[in-house]
Amino acid sequence: MRLLPFAALTAVFPVVAMAADPHSYAQPDQVRVTHLDLDLTMDFAKRELAGSATLKLDWKEAKARSLVLDTRDLTIGRVEGVDPTGKTSPLPFVLAPRDKELGSKLTIQAPSHPASVRIVYTTSPQASGLQWLTPAQTADKKQPFMFSQSESIHARSWVPLQDSPAIRFTYDAHVSAPKGIRVAMSAINDATHPLDGDFRFDQPHPIPSYLLAIAAGDIAVKQTGPRSAVYAEPSVVGKAAHEFEDTEKLIETTEKLYGPYAWGRYDILVLPPSFPFGGMENPNMTFATPTVLVGDKSLVSLVSHELAHSWSGNLVTSAAWRDIWLNEGFTTYVQGRITEAVYGKTQADEEALLSARELQKTIGEMPENAQKLAPDPRGVGADDSLSSVAYDKGSWFLRTLEQRFGRDTFDAYLKGYFAHFAFQSIDTETMFAYLKANLLDKYPGKMSEAEARAWIWQPGIPKDAPLPSSPRFDAIDKERSAFLAGTLDASGLDAKGWNTQEWMYFLDRLPDVTPLDRIRALDDAWHLTGTPNAEIGMRWYAHAIAAGDKSVWPAAAEHMTRIGRLYLTTPLYRALAQTPDGLAFARATYAKAKSGYHPLTQQAVERILADGPKKTK
Repeated sequence: MRLLPFAALTAVFPVVAMAADPHSYAQPDQVRVTHLDLDLTMDFAKRELAGSATLKLDWKEAKARSLVLDTRDLTIGRVEGVDPTGKTSPLPFVLAPRDKELGSKLTIQAPSHPASVRIVYTTSPQASGLQWLTPAQTADKKQPFMFSQSESIHARSWVPLQDSPAIRFTYDAHVSAPKGIRVAMSAINDATHPLDGDFRFDQPHPIPSYLLAIAAGDIAVKQTGPRSAVYAEPSVVGKAAHEFEDTEKLIETTEKLYGPYAWGRYDILVLPPSFPFGGMENPNMTFATPTVLVGDKSLVSLVSHELAHSWSGNLVTSAAWRDIWLNEGFTTYVQGRITEAVYGKTQADEEALLSARELQKTIGEMPENAQKLAPDPRGVGADDSLSSVAYDKGSWFLRTLEQRFGRDTFDAYLKGYFAHFAFQSIDTETMFAYLKANLLDKYPGKMSEAEARAWIWQPGIPKDAPLPSSPRFDAIDKERSAFLAGTLDASGLDAKGWNTQEWMYFLDRLPDVTPLDRIRALDDAWHLTGTPNAEIGMRWYAHAIAAGDKSVWPAAAEHMTRIGRLYLTTPLYRALAQTPDGLAFARATYAKAKSGYHPLTQQAVERILADGPKKTK
């Protein structure tokens, strides 16, 4: 099925009107940004981007007098209106005081409704959406490195814009950088571009602001397929290309399920270890953590996940952070289908069970409203919306739909859903209306509307939620129980052939505080301390710390210093912070590691350390 171009799609399916986004100052009912033209100069010494953003505008309200934009810690030099001939005229503006989360509202007086507005500005060295690394903080230690992380509402820290997922725009960019540095963006990238300091980019598809991305550094390129390549530092790129050599196969598999890949190329940029997330689905250029490079492809489901976002999230986008499960729940479901098709049902089922069991363990500790896929307004920050509920309960709901309606029927439905809402941002209510008309009502007796509503708008997990079976996990459960009971020695565990997921499952279901003798027996038999596998290491160190094994603290500190990914680092800070000695050690470790952490990781760790021993459980 051929996807229609955006203009044709919006003619058939008008953009859905949305309620105001509580995480943005923008007023899209008055005026919308439709295109962004960036002209930026990169200064590593000053740790800043400087230049201009020209916003093409679609005025919706004849009586509108101003354009309101989101900014955070930007220095605004001047603002000018640009008429269709290119003639400019100065526009008065007011930059409001800084709100801790939302930043500063920029109000530009524009009663004559200019076709475009140009803002000349400079970013702050402390921009929350940018990280500047010295050469010493990179893998090869030769050149500085910079990368962005715009999700959730951090694009406003490096571009003045309407920073809401409900607003989509195309963009082009001209970036000037030092010679010898490669610049990449969330657009089509040219692997053969000379490193001459002059880069141009074009993103012809409308994207939300959180998918605006930039990176620059000593970056080499290796092709992995006719429309895919890996970008990484020279010492990393070969290993990454081997790990991600199945990328074209993953793209083709997803196309067979859900329709053509709409973005042209799918490249992967492996960032330095300070990247705070596993991956970020920036269009055309996924940003990825190096922690998935373990040599055996056991963690390449991250690529399946970020690729799946090319349909669920990038093509069809949640209109507000409250609806983020429309991105992450759908994507986690599609990830499982890709993994099953390429790497087998066993691995896909194990990954689904891992996440489901962890959610079962933790969801009851959450406030009831946080347990809902579509929560009531709750006054939380945009970043806090990205919880395991959005990912794991959301995908569990879709797996339930697949089971009830049958895989063929559900595949056809989901393919139609992606085509129907392509290049649009929608809310949960819009999704549900489409679900009701095209699945629930079309195939009566499979799932009632009340059941579907309970999954979305009620807390918890329905009691009849189906789970896949895993004979290997069942065997691990028996071995774990025998090991904890003392009837099976650690060396007797049948773990030599366990894959990463199976080790994760074994460790995930140990008691929160495992007896110290059992922890030391495990380490003696299987040498888990010092593991290069970060997924296993995070779980192992957390258990060993909780058990009181101070001998692992130096290795845990090395893990915490080497890795800046939030998910793999903050659990160890939490484990250490449970005791006064551990908290002191965690603070000393953080003092050494802080300069290599992304601002988002710094904020998360500092909250843990500020809470103290009694408040971090």
